[in-house]
Amino acid sequence: MKLPLAQLLTFLGMVLLIATGMATWLSWRLVWILDLPAPWSLVGTAAIVGWIGLMVAGMILPRLLGKGPVMDRFAQLAFLALGLFSLVLSTTMVRDLLWLSWDLFSGIPALAAVASVPRLDRALAGSTVAIGGISLGLLLLGWRQARSTPAVRRVEIPIAGLPAALDGFTIAQLSDIHVGPTIDATWLAPVVARTNELQADLVVITGDVVDGSVRDLARHVAPLGGLRGRHGTFFVTGNHEYYAGARDWCAHMQGLGLRVLDNEHVLIEHGTGRLLLVGVPDHHAGRFPGHRAPDPAAALAGAPSRDTTVLLAHQPRTGRLAQGLGIDLQLSGHTHGGQIWPWMHMVWLQQPMTAGLERLGDLQVYTSRGTGYWGPPVRLGAPPEISLLVLRAA
Repeated sequence: MKLPLAQLLTFLGMVLLIATGMATWLSWRLVWILDLPAPWSLVGTAAIVGWIGLMVAGMILPRLLGKGPVMDRFAQLAFLALGLFSLVLSTTMVRDLLWLSWDLFSGIPALAAVASVPRLDRALAGSTVAIGGISLGLLLLGWRQARSTPAVRRVEIPIAGLPAALDGFTIAQLSDIHVGPTIDATWLAPVVARTNELQADLVVITGDVVDGSVRDLARHVAPLGGLRGRHGTFFVTGNHEYYAGARDWCAHMQGLGLRVLDNEHVLIEHGTGRLLLVGVPDHHAGRFPGHRAPDPAAALAGAPSRDTTVLLAHQPRTGRLAQGLGIDLQLSGHTHGGQIWPWMHMVWLQQPMTAGLERLGDLQVYTSRGTGYWGPPVRLGAPPEISLLVLRAA
């Protein structure tokens, strides 16, 4: 996807600023702190700068040059480097916290330990080597978890006033697949097959299916056309659809047989029960020219009488717009459950919940950890899932 010049320059400026800060900090904590002889210190610093440069190039070049076999392989390498960086950053921070705690309890002022670059003993030098080994091990573990076909996570959801006809109604939810440089049709086909094995009453996809254009990825999302639910398959947009041409993707999803809900509702009759399915676009869709912001109230306008109402909204925080509307359950994704430890502990800075079933005001919200992943092909502490949600009478 090619960006307008102003957006591209802003993006480049932010990326370069962050990259410079990361290179400086990591060089300090892993290389300069060891007081190595000048040639080796320079080599170590250059390696870190090159490492971070690879990550930055992996984020920028695919946007400029588009998709292709060479660029895909380059992006995969860059994303692995990003995953390793995340783990090295986390383990380095843990080591430094332990070190500062030891200094504090040993009577050495912790602040002085932060402000200076002390000469380290063999133990600290050994810990620097250990950081690399531990991070590589965690990278392999996280890669295996991310690349395997997600397990089914069955969750029973109590709904007050649910009629007997809807007791046991099943919804299979996929979210945050992120078809792109590292996820293709070969990975997606088994996910579709496992979802169909559930024989769910309803199949829903709560956004972020793609990281690229219809032209580049159409053949890789084709397996989604094989999804089968008793009452059909439904889709709402996530933020990544808007980076890649949401209007084209919505038309393409419709062509695959998925019903796109864009501030709309559809009544599903299941025996004598009546379930209203409501769908809204991504939380920030209104920021993109020609697209509407999510509006649960507008999506409910003219809705017939029903027994239960389920809202599809990519981001959990959209639930704040759904307060007081009589919606029983919202299904969301977006967070990836944090994807890589320890970042799941930071999700609360943007979203009211990270994963699982929680309550937001008068609304129950189920947040999927996601079916795929974004960026690094790594999941650690937040396994992917195909969600099977079973409605139960409270």
